[in-house]
Amino acid sequence: MQPPFRNDDLDLEAAVARARPQLLEFLSHHPNWLLTTSRRFLPGVVLNGLDGITDHKVKVSVLLDLLEKAGPATWKQFAQSLCMECNLPLDLEILLLSSAGEGNLSQKQEAHTDVSAQSSVPKGFAQRRHCNNSVSDKDVKQQRLDSPEKYRHLLIDSICRRYGSRRAAGAAAQEQTQPLAFNQAFVNLVIQQSKASRLKERTDKPREGVAGAPKPEECADTAMKVSDLFRSVVPSGTTKVIFLFGKPGTGKTMLMHWICQKWAEGALPQFLFTFLFEFRQLNLLKRKLTLKELLFDLFLQPEDSPDAVFQYLLENASHTLIIFDGLDEFAANMDMSSSSKGGPTLTSPMSISELFADLCHGNLLPGCTVLVTSRPKRLPDFLLNTVDLLAEIWGFDHEKVEEYVSRYFHQYSFKEQAIAHLKNNTKLLSMCLIPALCYVVCICLEYLLLKHQMSVELPQTMTQFYIKMLLIFINKQQGEHAGGEEAQLNCNRKAILGLCDLALKGLEDKKLIFYVGDIPEHVKEFASLHGLLTVFEVKTNGTCPEAGYAFVHLSLQEFFAALCLMVSKRVDKNYLKKKFSLKSKWTLKNEAKTEFMESFHIFLSGLSSKECRTFLMLLAEKDEAWVQDKQDTILQSLKKLAATHLTGPKVIELCHCTFETQDLKVAQHIGSLLNFKYEFKNFRLTPLDMSALVFVMNSGQHLTYLDFAGCLMDVDCLEVLAGCENVEHLSFRSRRCGDDFAAALSKSLQGMGSLKKLELTGGSMTAEGMTNLVQASSQCLQLEEINLQDNRIRDLEVKRVMDLFSRMEKLKKIDLSSNNLSLNAVLLLAKEVVMCQNATELRVRYQSMKDTVIIYFSAPSGKVPRSLHLRWEEKKEHVTPTRHVKLCLQDCSLSSQHAEEIIAILQSCPSLSEVDLSQNHLSVNGICSLLKSVNTCQKVVEVQVSLCCETAVLRFTADREFASLPPREEPVFSTDDQQNGDENQTPTASKKIRLTDSRFQASDLEKLCAVLKECNSISELDLSYNHLGDEGLLQLFRFLPNLKMLSSLKLNDNQISLNSVFFLAQSLSTLEHIKTMNLSLGHMQVVHLTFWERIRVRNTSRWRSSFLAHPKHEAKGRCFRLKDCRVGPEDVTRLCHILAQCPQLTEIDLSGNSLSDQSIERLLSFLPYLCHLTLLSIRNTTFSPRCMVLLINSFNLCERIRMVELRSSENAFLHLGASTRSQKTSCRLTDCAIGQGQIDELCRVLEQHGWLAEVDLSRNQLGDEGLRCLLDHFYQVPVTCSLNLSHNRISQDGVLHLIDAFATSGNTTEVQVSLCSKATLIIKFTSRDDPRKILRLAECNFQPEHLEKLCLLLEKCTGLTEYISSNNNMTVQAAERLLHSLRKNPGPLKISIEEPWVGKESVTNLLELAVQACGNITEITICKDKTLFQLGIKFPRCLEKVESVVSRLHLYKPGIKHACFYQRVREKCAQLQELRWSHVELHNDEAEMLVRILLPLPELKKFGLTSSSIMPTGIDYLITGLQNCQAIEELNLGYMELSSAAIPKLVLGFREMPSLKRLILNHNNISNDGCSRLTEALRNMHYVEEINLSHNNIGDPGLMNLAAVLLEMQNLKRIDLSGNSPSPAGGEKLMEALAYCKHIEELLLSRNVFGDRTAVKLALCLPHMTNLRILHLQNNNIGPAGGMELARALVVCGLLEEISLSENYLGEGSIHALSEGLPCFEHLRKIDLKLCGVTDDASKSLSHGFRQCPSMEEIILSWNALGDGGARELASALPGMEKLKMLDLEKNRIGTRGATKLAEELAKCPEIQFIRSGLQMQIFPAPIRGRVWRQKAASSCTERCLDALSSSQLSR
Repeated sequence: MQPPFRNDDLDLEAAVARARPQLLEFLSHHPNWLLTTSRRFLPGVVLNGLDGITDHKVKVSVLLDLLEKAGPATWKQFAQSLCMECNLPLDLEILLLSSAGEGNLSQKQEAHTDVSAQSSVPKGFAQRRHCNNSVSDKDVKQQRLDSPEKYRHLLIDSICRRYGSRRAAGAAAQEQTQPLAFNQAFVNLVIQQSKASRLKERTDKPREGVAGAPKPEECADTAMKVSDLFRSVVPSGTTKVIFLFGKPGTGKTMLMHWICQKWAEGALPQFLFTFLFEFRQLNLLKRKLTLKELLFDLFLQPEDSPDAVFQYLLENASHTLIIFDGLDEFAANMDMSSSSKGGPTLTSPMSISELFADLCHGNLLPGCTVLVTSRPKRLPDFLLNTVDLLAEIWGFDHEKVEEYVSRYFHQYSFKEQAIAHLKNNTKLLSMCLIPALCYVVCICLEYLLLKHQMSVELPQTMTQFYIKMLLIFINKQQGEHAGGEEAQLNCNRKAILGLCDLALKGLEDKKLIFYVGDIPEHVKEFASLHGLLTVFEVKTNGTCPEAGYAFVHLSLQEFFAALCLMVSKRVDKNYLKKKFSLKSKWTLKNEAKTEFMESFHIFLSGLSSKECRTFLMLLAEKDEAWVQDKQDTILQSLKKLAATHLTGPKVIELCHCTFETQDLKVAQHIGSLLNFKYEFKNFRLTPLDMSALVFVMNSGQHLTYLDFAGCLMDVDCLEVLAGCENVEHLSFRSRRCGDDFAAALSKSLQGMGSLKKLELTGGSMTAEGMTNLVQASSQCLQLEEINLQDNRIRDLEVKRVMDLFSRMEKLKKIDLSSNNLSLNAVLLLAKEVVMCQNATELRVRYQSMKDTVIIYFSAPSGKVPRSLHLRWEEKKEHVTPTRHVKLCLQDCSLSSQHAEEIIAILQSCPSLSEVDLSQNHLSVNGICSLLKSVNTCQKVVEVQVSLCCETAVLRFTADREFASLPPREEPVFSTDDQQNGDENQTPTASKKIRLTDSRFQASDLEKLCAVLKECNSISELDLSYNHLGDEGLLQLFRFLPNLKMLSSLKLNDNQISLNSVFFLAQSLSTLEHIKTMNLSLGHMQVVHLTFWERIRVRNTSRWRSSFLAHPKHEAKGRCFRLKDCRVGPEDVTRLCHILAQCPQLTEIDLSGNSLSDQSIERLLSFLPYLCHLTLLSIRNTTFSPRCMVLLINSFNLCERIRMVELRSSENAFLHLGASTRSQKTSCRLTDCAIGQGQIDELCRVLEQHGWLAEVDLSRNQLGDEGLRCLLDHFYQVPVTCSLNLSHNRISQDGVLHLIDAFATSGNTTEVQVSLCSKATLIIKFTSRDDPRKILRLAECNFQPEHLEKLCLLLEKCTGLTEYISSNNNMTVQAAERLLHSLRKNPGPLKISIEEPWVGKESVTNLLELAVQACGNITEITICKDKTLFQLGIKFPRCLEKVESVVSRLHLYKPGIKHACFYQRVREKCAQLQELRWSHVELHNDEAEMLVRILLPLPELKKFGLTSSSIMPTGIDYLITGLQNCQAIEELNLGYMELSSAAIPKLVLGFREMPSLKRLILNHNNISNDGCSRLTEALRNMHYVEEINLSHNNIGDPGLMNLAAVLLEMQNLKRIDLSGNSPSPAGGEKLMEALAYCKHIEELLLSRNVFGDRTAVKLALCLPHMTNLRILHLQNNNIGPAGGMELARALVVCGLLEEISLSENYLGEGSIHALSEGLPCFEHLRKIDLKLCGVTDDASKSLSHGFRQCPSMEEIILSWNALGDGGARELASALPGMEKLKMLDLEKNRIGTRGATKLAEELAKCPEIQFIRSGLQMQIFPAPIRGRVWRQKAASSCTERCLDALSSSQLSR
């Protein structure tokens, strides 16, 4: 035997550490044994101190420590004793024996035997010649000893005969011996440290769903020698089970034969007996056997004394080796649940399954060694639980392939050529790693080299090799004289087909061994002659053996079976589909294999290739179409399989099948169905697998993702992978991936030209391996990301690695997380990162579970575009791109000793943008040190520190930003000792210092201020959430003058009192540069001050840092806000005294302070002294009735007050003007519960001041009586005022009283009443002569008595100019009564009635109603869709009596009455000027009346008939009648669906309309021909101002004809061609023509898909359209190119009021260009950019433009990509947009923050009426000034937005 393997000390220490937890638990139950055993190995003195330890675990732990410290030799002796004397768990025993060294168990036996005897030989057998037994027992004992020895020699002779050489079937005279290489080839084996868990994972269903790297224990694969298999790892007397598995063709059976041969040669002396059983032969047994029958009957019978031999075997079982080969070929079930019940007996017959199981369990022949081989299949649980050693046969490696080929060709001169040929062909080399295929390749190569030594073309696939091998075997036997391939196949076709039938029938019947009777004679002769079948003895009982036949390899049987399916005429396509599938590598638990088909589907796929077609045609004697039909069936099945969900192993099988087809189209199709992502988890991959995978991937045109997680693979796989051109993302996750793997991967990377992301995670790679990998990666210039997480990279070569990274132009990210990098390594890395030109960020964070180390990179500096900034461009000769670097060193346990290194890093990198040092446990002293370091770096712009949150972040200004600061006229700061030469000093960036939540106290301020004083460029200082108190605040404000650039100071939540509030208010006078002061003493204290920028003055000798007497922006004023603070009257008085001394104080906000009436009274008394105040706000304070009167009375206290607004009795706003000059004043008291009782006092106060321009008392409780009282006061004094009494519980009686007052009052110009949910009531008074007198009544729910009274009241009303009634329950009879009542008007009167019956009455009935009106009718409008009936009436000086008119109409007989009606219509409508009917249904008589009576009226100027139905003859009649409208100026026939025949007639009518100005024919299906006819008529109509042909079917021909006419239409002002179907060519012609329309004002061209060409042409023509006011180009397919040109050209149209470019993807460039032009549009009211791709970035420029549009009323930005950033930009522009009424931001990405900011700023827009945001929040207005909030979807975000709105100043 070979000497036992010895571990070194490091391996011993690791092995002990792994075993210790389990060992401690086991020995805790046996402490006495351990103490006794330890005395044999340890001195007694050492053990004396253990008596006092009572805890067993503690005592065991101490003893184990002592044994380990005693040295490796002592520990190994102890481990051996423990394994021999105790019944340990198997996995623990393996760990202990691995630490003690394998083989040591036999050494103990050697000590008791003769030196010359081998330790493995049993005592009785080795010492039998030295024993002196008695004479009487001598013969018996001698016989017992001699018989086993004879049997042993008999076994050796038998095995030498069986396995010394292999014979071909029937070759008695001619012996074919396998090449020597087969007998000499040894394969590397992989040993698993665990018992059988790994085998369970391999043989069970693949864990495809398990992500992540494999467990560390899976990484212990070790190369083995064959002798290593039999080193004892189990106690003596225990059965040892060794399991070998391997893929087909890896040489398992050959190895078993070689082991038997080596045993026979004496190479395995530890075994006396060796038996080999093949499961394929055991399948033939139909009866049960005893163990004795299994060993003797089926393998070899003893010559004599079988009982003695068997007894000897039982006694020496530990020296017996039993081999079971091919467990995967066993056909019976392996359910052994009942095998051990009751215990087996030696004489009990059992099935093979039971015998095998009991041998493995040790129930039979305990102590023997059982060696089992199998393909990787699902194994029975009983075997999984008994395996002691697990190994896998991989096959050959490259070295073994070369050795094998060298031996095969040793007698040929072309040996080196053969070796070189394989080395140069990666695919062949991969195939040769499987010994069986290597043998086939060598056969083919030998034949070809002998025949064609200069040029050799080997097959490409395994199938083609098998075909070639068959042809070679035939050719070798028959020679060249037998003819070519076709002739040889013809001669042997019958035998080959017979062999195919035999192979297929055997697989279908699960039969691998055939008897003589199973094989036809001619088939047997052929197969034996060509070495395709082997013959051997088959023993099924103790009788004479029979001859058995089997294919030389199972794969050969599968090949012939597949060939049978492809050439047999009995096999149709359906049967072929049924037989083809991807056989799973895993079968169900305890289920027998149904078929022995491992490579069957691969051979079927291979036979479907084009290269095999000729062979199949010859063999099947069929034409090409027949063969191709079968081949296509296989290919289609392959494609269908690719569309199903496949596990990783099945994907590999599919790739093998695809590779065999060699069909690139099939491979491309399958690759696309696999979604270009391949994930393989927890199974082994061979180079041949990888070759097939690469073939499929390279066949496609798309980039792919390869993910190997926990997959075992040889480094040769990586060499194959190097040829994969289409892999974009490559990932490996396995602890097996170490430095060797990284080195092999490095060699393969350069071949992957598309690789962008490389991941090698969860491995065991060290810094050395990483360096090699990175060096190789640096040559992959396309690589963007490298992930090396969770390896063993501890101390990397930082400088070299970063240098390599800098060469990778496209690199974006390196991940080195979870590698236990030391802090020194991280700091070194930080230094190199800041120096690396393309590195942008280093992110480091140490955590308990995982540390993060990530490096980010940017694009190469040479490719960054030049700056577009123009301000300093003239002063720059060369602009270097800005570089930003971020360092994040979180939770790194940084101490003071690292401070210098970090400061050095800060100072060394000019491109730093941010450094994050959070979670490093800073103290107050640490903060001061940090600030000191900041003072040394002028580029620091922000410091953010919090001790409680453990954050510490530094932010820096960008290189170019800092360098390009404009030179100041004055330096930023100066000191007294500054010299004259400092005038040109470098500008310093302002700094933001945030030291929040750090528990600072007043005592800390001295140290802190000393540091801050040095940092004199601070612009923002935040000391919130500390413990400064009043003392600290006072101390800080003494220091404040030193901060000369301060713009913001925050001291929130610092435990201050009311005294500090007075002190802070006083500072408004002492520190004049304070801009705003926000204070709150509520639940969260707020102290926030902002400062004006201060101006320096220049001294004659040096810069002097004194301030001017007032801030630079004094016109904007200052603001003081105090909220949530309980202040009494005395406090208010004190505060007002202080504030009165404050210069330029313009706003005071005292909200939420619970002010009493007395406090408010004192506050109001100070208003005259607050000279600059413009706004006083008191919100969230409940006002009493007296307090409300006090607030209103403020008009009389201070003449500067312009508006007093009181809402909900809680919110009050006083707006003051800059002077006392007369301006409009208003009072708004909404929702204040004001009733009738307060009206007198309210009016008395208002009358003292004189009535206001506006009084809003909406949402109160006035009622009818309150209304009466209020009207009495108003009518006493002539005023010009708007009075809003909406929502005041007014009834119909109250409304009638109001109408009575309206009818008789001379100063009331308008009354608007609605009693529906809107509850509107608005009255407008005037003291001047105003001819208007308007009454609007809507939804008042009048009853008949109310309507009667209404008519009586209206009879008294003189001067009424307009009466509008909408849904007031007015019937037709009431309408008649109303028309009779309205007759005392000296001027024109417009009457509008909206009631449901209008839509139901006929036109005739409505005209009958119209003629009931007094006076002459000038306008008739009937809109049935709106149920609107409207009349315009002009009264003559003398009116006919109503009674005479009525009586005259009723006296006529029916026939006479009809004629009289027509006559009456003609008379009443003699002065008719406007006739508009919509959605009416005209009968023939009505059409006739229209044509004969109404249209010929001489003064008719406007006629419209839209969306109405009329008979075809009626429409023709109508169009003919239009010829009589000679005075017509406006014609509207929209939505009339005019036929093509009607257009020519209409054109004839146009000739009689010389005055026509507006022509509207939209939605009429007008075609190109109709448009052309219209344009001919328009040619002579020189006064036309508007043309509307929208939503017709006008294409390019019609449009071009129209364009030709437009050239002459100089008066055209409006044209609408939206919704037609022209092309860009027609659009260009139209734009050219419009350029000649100098007076065009409205251009509506939406939904025409004109495209960029038309937009560019329009841009060229716009300079000629200087009067353009409205431009609509919605949904015109305008892109960035056209949008850019159009936006730039619009600036010439300075009168634009409305722009719509919605539903065009303009791009950011176009939006920016449009934004730049917005300041040119002073009159712009509406802009629509819906669905234009507006982003946050574009919103910045848009917002800047909106600020300069003073007339803007409506902004639509819905369905864009605006987020919170864009919302904030828009919000910043809103306060300046005083006329804004609508803002639509629906369907954007605005979140809570953005919406809240918008709401806050929208509240400052006085006219805002409608808001729609992405949060589905809408705000609608009350009719005048009031605001109503309505939510579509309740959400916390929306509520916050509404709160922001309601708490802001909605009204101005």
